[in-house]
Order: sequence, then C-alpha cells, then structure tokens
Amino acid sequence: MYKKLIPVLALGILLAGCQGCGGDHNQSGWRDGKGGVYYGGVFRINWVVGFRSLFPLNVTDLTADNITNQMYEGLVKLSPKDLTIIPCLAESWKRNDSATVWTFSIRKGVKFHDDECFPGGKGRDVTAKDFKWCLDQLCTASAQNAQFDETFKGRVLGADEYYQASVDKKALPNGGVKGVKVIDDYTLEIDLVRPFSGFLNILTEPGCSVFAQEAFEKYGLDMRIHPVGTGPFQLKDIKEDADIVLVRNPHYWDKDNFGNQLPYLDAVKFTFVHEKKSELLQFQQGDLEMMYQIPLEIIPQILNGDNSKVDYTLDTKPAMSNYFFGFQTQSPVYSNRLVRQALNYAIDRDKIVTYTLQGEGIPGNYGIVPAQAFTGYDYKKLKGYDYEPDKAKELLAKAGYPNGKGFPELTLQTNSDGGERNIQIAEVMKKMFEENLNITVKINAIPLAQHYDAFERGKVPFFREGWIADYPDPLTFLNLLYGANVPKDSTARAYSNPFRYSNKRFDSLYNKALVALTDSDRYRLYLEADQAALDDAPYLCVFYEENYYLYHNYVKNFYGNAMDYIDLSKTYLIPPKKRVSNNPNPTPAAPSENH
Repeated sequence: MYKKLIPVLALGILLAGCQGCGGDHNQSGWRDGKGGVYYGGVFRINWVVGFRSLFPLNVTDLTADNITNQMYEGLVKLSPKDLTIIPCLAESWKRNDSATVWTFSIRKGVKFHDDECFPGGKGRDVTAKDFKWCLDQLCTASAQNAQFDETFKGRVLGADEYYQASVDKKALPNGGVKGVKVIDDYTLEIDLVRPFSGFLNILTEPGCSVFAQEAFEKYGLDMRIHPVGTGPFQLKDIKEDADIVLVRNPHYWDKDNFGNQLPYLDAVKFTFVHEKKSELLQFQQGDLEMMYQIPLEIIPQILNGDNSKVDYTLDTKPAMSNYFFGFQTQSPVYSNRLVRQALNYAIDRDKIVTYTLQGEGIPGNYGIVPAQAFTGYDYKKLKGYDYEPDKAKELLAKAGYPNGKGFPELTLQTNSDGGERNIQIAEVMKKMFEENLNITVKINAIPLAQHYDAFERGKVPFFREGWIADYPDPLTFLNLLYGANVPKDSTARAYSNPFRYSNKRFDSLYNKALVALTDSDRYRLYLEADQAALDDAPYLCVFYEENYYLYHNYVKNFYGNAMDYIDLSKTYLIPPKKRVSNNPNPTPAAPSENH
C-alpha cells in the first residue's frame, strides 16, 4: 500500500568523502542506460543499530543481512518485489519427485570480487567446488558459524555427522558433507535426509552464500569486516559504528532485459546514526534515499500530511516479523508454565499498539508466526492471550505467588541502541505487570551485542527479542521453538532456540510439516504446532511489525517488502537535473521493473 506524504524540506546535500564511488552525489557520474534507466549516484541508507559481523556464516541481524545481500550471493535468492525465489548463481535447478535430491546448474563466468587474496589481485571464476567448500564450512562448528541450525541441520545428508565431528574435534568425514556433491565444475547436487519441498527457502539464507576460500585462509576472523563475494557491490571503506561504503562491482555477471550491465548505482553508503529524529532530518534534507521505521511521534503527521505537494512516498505492508519477550524456560522461575501464562494475560497489547506505537503494528494476540503476513496461514484459528488481568492474578496464585507475594523481582532486559521504542515499550509493560500482578519490575537496557550474548547463553530469564523472517515461510519462526535446536550444554549459545524450549507435541508436528509435499498440508501442520507452543507460553509476543519505508520519488526499482529484504542490484536514481520537485500530480510511487 502506498500513501502520499508531506513535501520534502530540502534536497541537494552532497555525499562527501566518497571519491572513486560515483563522485558528487548530485552532479557527476550520471549517464543514460537503455530502456529509460540511469547510471550513477549513491544510495544512502541509515540503520539505527550496527552489525555484528559481515561474514555470511555469522550474520545474525537485519543490518548485517542487508549489507551482505549486496556483496554475497548464493544459488538462489529472493525477488525484492514479491519475495518469490529466483535464480542467482544457479541459472536453473531440478528436484526429484520426493524432493530429496536437488541438482543445480551453476552459471559460468561468475567471478569473485578483485582482492589481494588472489594472485595479481584479480578475482577468479566461481565453480561448484567453491559451493561445496563453503557448504562444508557451513556444517563446521566454529565461533564464527551461527547459521548451521537455521539451514542444513537435520536436513542435508551427512550435515549433522560432519558438524558433530568438528565439535568433538575428530577427523572430519572424507569428502566433506556426504549430501553435498560436485557432479562437475558447474553442477552441484544436494541430497536431503527426508523430503522437504521448501528447501529452496533455506538456500536464500546468508549462510548458503559462496565466499572465496582464499579470503577465508588469508583473513580468518577478519572476514567479519573484509567480505569477498560475487555480488553487485564490493567493499570500499568501513568505519565501524560510523559508515560503510560499497562501490559497483565492475565485473558483475548480471544484465537487465535491455542488456544494461548491472548494477546501475555507483555506490551504496550505510550509516549508523542511532537517533531516529536525526535520521528523519537527514532524510528530509536529502541526505538519505530511504528511511525505515519512522519515529512514533511523527506517524500521525506523516499519515495525515498535506498531500497537495509530494516529494516522497510511504510504502507500508504487514511484516514477516514480530516483537516479543522470551522466557528462558530452564530457569527456576520461568520453567513454570503458569508464571509464563500469567505474564501473558497481564499485558494489554491493543493499548501498546494504539498508544505507545501510534498504530504502527498489529497486537500480538496470536502465535509466534506474524499475523496477516502469510497468505494461506489461518492465524485466526489460534487461541492466544487477550488482556485478562484477573485471569493473570489467578494463574500467578496457582503458581505459588498469591497477589504477587514471594515473586522475585522481574527484570525486563532489552537493548538500548535500537532507538527509543524499546525503552518506551518496556516502561509500559513494567507498569502493567506492577499494577496487574503486584510484583516488582525493573528495566535493564544494555547495548545490543551484550544483550544478544547474554540471552543466547541463557543468562537472562526474560529478554526482548524480535525475529524477522529469514525466508518467506512460517517455518522460519517455528524453528525458534524446535527442541532439537536446544544445545546440550546449558552454557552454549542457543542461536535458534533462545528460550531453550522443548515440547514433544510441537516437535512431532514440526517434523511432520517438514516432509509434507504441499503448502496446504505444511501450513495446516504449522498452525497446529504454533498452537501447541502457544499453550505453553515460552514467549510473550507484544506485537507483529508493519513495515514503513520512506523513500524519495527519484528512487526507482526499490521495493519495500514484508521481510525488510533489500536488493539494490536493479535500483537506480533519477539524475538531479531531471527530477521534478513538489509535483502536485506525482506519478504513482510503484516503480517500473527493468529486469
């Protein structure tokens, strides 16, 4: 859905300090392409939260995901327009009838980015052997590998055995992961443990990208900030907590339907200004091309602004993402289901969405799968948690804490560097818990990296988290509750199941869904599994996100979508001299597709 907005305040702020990446943002580096597109310019995006790592196997946050999307590629990828799966480095693929054997034909002539890790600094051709090596790394235990549980674990033949051998520091199986096979230089086969019709979704994950073995061997841990991939853009400069500049890959393999070499942009610049009001001002002054997540207090102004003159557009959609607080279900207090249920009933989610979020979201009254985000997922059949404070008190009393007596101080841990919203929500929840359950509550707001480290290691009984779909399927959310993802070591990191939750009924339904060959059967089983976990309340879902993208009308082929998935390979900008400002009858914001 597109909505018109108030006019932009100013344009023309130049991008300084980006020599060699397109020059002056508004005055040089521009040229016409075939079919009405333009080359040149720098696309500038700000993220209020920084990244942990740009190494594909260790991408765990949205910021890193969208930066690495521009530099790394896999066999397949998502269309930013509609999130369908489209060819990438595999130009085609086929599967057998049981969906257990998948065969990929890899493009010829794809090159890694030029880098010092290669002889003469020139990137070499990518072959099936590179994918084999990278996917073996995906199945190798390492402090840099946070992607195994989400991708090949329990799915690819031999993956679990290979991973366990690396954990035990035993000799790795000869030939690598058994189910990943090089048929010839440009043919790769992946064999699964059991049928899985949704396997292509998994291959869109960052951990399934191809990266250069030479770079891994040369840079090691420094690949966190030294990416060497095949994508449309490559790294030029990085200043952590300040900015990252990517420039056009001159040897990129892809072209559009008119024969134009992609990408069109000279460069992409990511900045990390943590304050949303400052970000909004930068956008209005023409310092940013796009803005995501609008400050709460200005949403009414944006949605009800003056529509007579329009220089930018709001694109809003239900999101494949949620916002919740998780319980560490193996902790002494929160191992009690009655306590978890009581806390769920004590929260007025409608009030939080209406007043705290100014309507930006959908109350989280259903399961962990975001309501309204998946066509065919009948979330309204789920019985969740409405606001029932009397029932909350009754359950807390049954748990052994009548009128809150004897209940230990409850700590809401959240991250402090995601803007004001996290603190505002925590403060409202604190008041509701105190008033409805007569318990003592404090808020602990810490930097994101510390927050993640603490709850992933099981050190925090009650923690804020949010999950954005890794791929467009409910499984990406239900995987957070799968018992097989709970590490045996209670101090080990739990990337995929931070609740350390296990439920036999849920796991049984989850496993049945994996082998279902039709979407309708999978979705029916997903729904049952969602309800099974919901009854246990291992988390408290506050709301489901809605995605709000602000972007200037001179931005073309940029698509906001339900996953916050950004692919700038086909995005272009109208040159400054050809832009029309304050047009009373603007062209609809939906851009043309040139590829």
